[in-house]
Amino acid sequence: MKSFNELKKNIKKDRSHLKTVKIAILGDSAIQLLVQAIKGYGHDIGYNFDIWEADYDQIDRLVLDTSSEFYQFNPEFVVIFHSSHKLLSKFYRLDNDGKSVFARRHIEHVATLYQTITDKLAGKVVLLNYPEINDSIFGNYANKTDLSFVYQLRSINVELMNLARKFSGLFIVDLCLQQGHCGAGFMTDRKVFINTDILFSMDFLPLAAKNIVDVVISVMGNLKKCIILDLDNTVWGGVIGDDGIENIQIGDLGIGKAFTEFQWWLKQLKQRGIILAVCSKNDENIAREPFAKHPDMVLKIEDISIFVANWENKAVNIKYIQGILNIGFDSMVFLDDSPFERNMVRTCIPEIAVPELPEDPAEYLPFLRSLNLFETASFTPEDGQRTEQYQQEAKRAFILEQSTNEDDFLGALGMICEVQAFDKFNTPRVAQLTQRSNQFNLRTVRYTDEDIRRLAERPDVLTFAFSLLDRFGSYGLISAVVLEKRSKVLFIDTWIMSCRVLKRGMEMFVLNTLVRAARRAGCTEIRGEYLPTLKNGMVKDHYKNLGFRLEPGKDNFWCLMVNDYQDNRTYIALKEQGA
Repeated sequence: MKSFNELKKNIKKDRSHLKTVKIAILGDSAIQLLVQAIKGYGHDIGYNFDIWEADYDQIDRLVLDTSSEFYQFNPEFVVIFHSSHKLLSKFYRLDNDGKSVFARRHIEHVATLYQTITDKLAGKVVLLNYPEINDSIFGNYANKTDLSFVYQLRSINVELMNLARKFSGLFIVDLCLQQGHCGAGFMTDRKVFINTDILFSMDFLPLAAKNIVDVVISVMGNLKKCIILDLDNTVWGGVIGDDGIENIQIGDLGIGKAFTEFQWWLKQLKQRGIILAVCSKNDENIAREPFAKHPDMVLKIEDISIFVANWENKAVNIKYIQGILNIGFDSMVFLDDSPFERNMVRTCIPEIAVPELPEDPAEYLPFLRSLNLFETASFTPEDGQRTEQYQQEAKRAFILEQSTNEDDFLGALGMICEVQAFDKFNTPRVAQLTQRSNQFNLRTVRYTDEDIRRLAERPDVLTFAFSLLDRFGSYGLISAVVLEKRSKVLFIDTWIMSCRVLKRGMEMFVLNTLVRAARRAGCTEIRGEYLPTLKNGMVKDHYKNLGFRLEPGKDNFWCLMVNDYQDNRTYIALKEQGA
């Protein structure tokens, strides 16, 4: 990680060509250096963070006065930093009755701040939690009395997690976790803090900035979705082709323990929804053998979505894997113990993340954990089904290779689509789709669960959630559309679709559905807008290809006359309600 001085130099570099994100930062202590670190880190990852920095210790005034300059800035993200030191100062001034309810009252205040902000702004709120301070008033007995600051501070951090579960637009940056990794002495320079009220040390500032930015870009849909694994000396110790299955290192003894712990970590990521793929230079039958026969293997073949083992160039094999998954290379992580293979993949596929694994396998897991590669803004039960879905996709790819033409392939799939309005059951998945979809996303509007619920209740809005299945299994909820009724016009506020269903005719099925809805609503036009981003170029001609006409003098605005529309032919059947 770069030093603070290196990040500070980035601020002087040209950022005008980068995607701009508006962030407001409010703190009860000095935040100037944190702002600089965030801007500098943003440059390194391709973002121009336009930051509005609040005056010192003015959080309540700026938030509760809805006419303040904070609201005039209209940020996309609001970062709030209450320091543990200021909380301690307030705590000491209370009598015992006030101390015993300190945590509850503070959480109530945080909830008021959040609700005030989100009632006025569409932005997401990012809150830094509270590193521990042991004031040693009660010693270890602090864990047994609600009159201790330790008890109240820990209660606040627990209740913040509960608050974030309640409010889907509230996100937590876990400074407590970082304090556990780095130590309180690394996090804060006591002399500097006393003289300047700057809480974070110069060494910790880059880490604090990274954690804040990790949350921001995950909410914006910048996520890692797949790990591509080498096998020999990466997933297990030794070379399976040379050493044989009985001599590879896995288990509870020696260095095998490091590989076993690493596999458990990968297994947990898979259960969270991260796709696991294998890319190994090996004979496939030999590479698969440990997954089936070694008693200490944690990972099983059913945990792997795509298994590629041959003697081809690894960059070529990774491109093959990407073709099946249909996700961006920037959503993928490649893990390999070989410096040669890592450098070759970096050179051929610069977008992919290729961590420089330590030489000692015992350090693999601590190193990868420290990178926080798999930050996420959401989790739904469907995420756990992702491995099976991509295994099914590999079977579809095989059928496509055997088909004489695309029509035969689509007809053979036996696709059925269920169409529903947004409801309490599909809201989490719809919100997640808006947050994670970057390529097939016409306007790239991000919504939280709360936003989706509000949209579903509006009388001038029509909502559609599309779920698809075929002979191989369910794709799950793969498309969502939000239509805003404006007199005789339906405006497409949001049209997103999972790239897993590209070239299935799904976009034509969706449009057929929207036109029928327009006719029922008495609308004569459907209008759509394309807002270009660095990642959604694939849908640049989406409306044009579907028969929309560009509105005169309005770049990126498209119009379809409902009465002139003829349904597109698709190989997708509509699931009857109740079937």
